[in-house]
Amino acid sequence: MKIRSLMAACLFGMVVATPLTAMADDAGDYPNRAVRIIVPYPAGGSTDILTRLLAQGLTQRWGQPVVVENRGGASGIIGNEAAARAEPDGYTLLMNGSGPHVVNISLFDKLPYHPVKDFVPIVLGMTIPLLMVAPADAPYSDVKSFIAWAKENPNKANYCSIGPGSPSHLAGELFKSMSGLTHLTHVPYKGSGPAIIDTIGGTCDMMFDAALSSGPQVKNGKMKLLAIGTAQRDPSWPDTPTVAESGLPGFSAYTWSGLIAPAGVPPAIVKKIQDAANVVLRSPEVKDALQKQGAQAGGGTSEELGKFVDSEIAKWAKVIKDSNITVN
Repeated sequence: MKIRSLMAACLFGMVVATPLTAMADDAGDYPNRAVRIIVPYPAGGSTDILTRLLAQGLTQRWGQPVVVENRGGASGIIGNEAAARAEPDGYTLLMNGSGPHVVNISLFDKLPYHPVKDFVPIVLGMTIPLLMVAPADAPYSDVKSFIAWAKENPNKANYCSIGPGSPSHLAGELFKSMSGLTHLTHVPYKGSGPAIIDTIGGTCDMMFDAALSSGPQVKNGKMKLLAIGTAQRDPSWPDTPTVAESGLPGFSAYTWSGLIAPAGVPPAIVKKIQDAANVVLRSPEVKDALQKQGAQAGGGTSEELGKFVDSEIAKWAKVIKDSNITVN
């Protein structure tokens, strides 16, 4: 009876369904072949590490290979364009970063993709706090004392970033606006490495940087941790207050990665990927591995990620506009 029912359903689909609606009916036996996840960054970074952990877990659950394809370059635009143009069948996914997914739309005049119209959200992969750091011998130890010092030294005070338009830069501009330190000079660097070196050396008075890169320098005593950028305290730094706790309520700045797919992937397939990804992300092995990278495992639903993306786009669009940030 089951075989006859299956054959009848298949014949019915062949007669009445267009290729698109047939694909969209349900998840069926998805996946029945290899799935690729594009990472819009070079190998070795935090998003790449997350994606490889997730790919390994999905491979084990599905019994089909899940491969990672690094398509870095052009601020994540190359990888995003490749994913947006892929067949919306669930066999090409994208582990996108906060920069390409919510910042680029406000930074660049033209993009070959739209982060909302061209993609469907699946699940939040991880968050990485931005640490507010300073030289180890700085005469301030927290947010309030830094603001007081910066007001007393209006011709000297600066903050550094890892590059124009980066999360580090945007967090600095948000802090500058909310703290009233309109005179705070932005000093951009080409990457986290040189910015960290000059923060350690005292050229930079303050910087927002990912825990993955600045965390080790704080732990070895070469830099001072003033505050955490996330809205809530981070488990890796439980005794360090957030910027919001330190007198700037509402401040929140961090990087994140989310799993998405080309627009048009059937909802049943999105749900199947979402459910499997949540199991992997909540496993102790993955959570521990990410925490060692200074990250917190994500999770949740497609709807939650979609609302989060909308709020992030609006938030950083305002910062970019108010600060007149351009990279074109």
